Amino acid sequence: MFIPQDIAETIVDPRAYGNGKIVDDAFRFLRREAPLAIAQPKGYDPFWVVTRHADILAIERQNDLFHNGDRSATLTTIEADRKVRDMMGGSPHLVRALVQMDNPDHFQYRHLTQSWFMPQNLRKLEARIREIARGFVDNMARLGGRCDFARDVAFLYPLHVVMEVMGVPESDEPRMLRLTQELFGSADPDLNRSGKEITNYSEGVDTIQAVVMDFMNYFAAITEDRRVNAREDLCSVIANGKINGQPLGHLEAMSYYIIAATAGHDTTSNTTAGGLWALAERPDQFARLKADPTLLNSFIEESIRWVTPVKHFMRTATADTEVGDQKIAAGDWLMLSYPSGNRDELVFENPFEFEVGRTPNRHLAFGYGAHICLGQHLGRMEMRILWEELLPRLQSFELDGEPKLMNANFVCGPKTVPIRYKML
Repeated sequence: MFIPQDIAETIVDPRAYGNGKIVDDAFRFLRREAPLAIAQPKGYDPFWVVTRHADILAIERQNDLFHNGDRSATLTTIEADRKVRDMMGGSPHLVRALVQMDNPDHFQYRHLTQSWFMPQNLRKLEARIREIARGFVDNMARLGGRCDFARDVAFLYPLHVVMEVMGVPESDEPRMLRLTQELFGSADPDLNRSGKEITNYSEGVDTIQAVVMDFMNYFAAITEDRRVNAREDLCSVIANGKINGQPLGHLEAMSYYIIAATAGHDTTSNTTAGGLWALAERPDQFARLKADPTLLNSFIEESIRWVTPVKHFMRTATADTEVGDQKIAAGDWLMLSYPSGNRDELVFENPFEFEVGRTPNRHLAFGYGAHICLGQHLGRMEMRILWEELLPRLQSFELDGEPKLMNANFVCGPKTVPIRYKML
């Protein structure tokens, strides 16, 4: 079954994700009429669109049957794929991080840093993270009752935490933020290097490669330093890490840095900004959360579900199989739509309502199975600590202008959330 062409064009369009409602309506239609069907937008190879929670879970559970690395792990056009393969000697990947790997490489590379992100190790960071969070809340109090919560708090706080964990100097944080936004916001004229609206990946692949090279040049220098002057930081682990007794390859090491330095903060930033935006539009939910701090964890999970900062990953079938009563052939490409799975009416009651006390909340925003987000525990901890510091001091607030979402079909969230507020 083929998806109607207008819907197929919508679900790949970065501008549709910048609108929110347009793409939500498209996926709602697909869940109802064609929950697992083939899309063929102009300029793209055909791919299956997986919109239901159960089907996404089924695919995520079967890592040997559905690979990340055989084709691009993110949605890309035919022309962009050709360009990347020309640049990378036949590989479909500009970077080769965990999300582009399958076993045995995935297990070995993930194991290299996994202990850093386990809850028992993260507890050692809690006091320092709280100090950082308190500093940002104090700064909000100094701003005089008006700020852009996304730009002044949500973007900068997780960035500072992750860069400290990595060992990147504070003076380089603005550079890391700019490069991250240029990478994930490559289609957004407010964020990309061209200042122009880019509607598909093939138009921006050269710019994305330039951003990747800037990251690589920066972290190549970090690697040289850490191999001589190892520290207790994540960059030292990557610089001196070994797989099968051999140092990490240059591409793999640089890619490891890049995913830590981008996804390591941007997804948390998007969720934090989006959670506050949701509360600003629902004063009753804010009042309920203020009155009952035990709802904090469920509020954070609802924020993660609501924003779903990673919009999709692609998988490639390695053998003929079936998913949701559809026959999938070996070599077929599948788009796992996490925002759709997180609005699935069969799993979530009132999925288009933001409920601070939602439980259970079986969202898919961190993925599932072997590829579940490595930094999920750190992200949750950062959000919990920030809200523990902010909520008792935030007396009231409201939107002070129109918030805006990024134009991006891979990783995105709010790019501006202006608020007016009173603090205690």
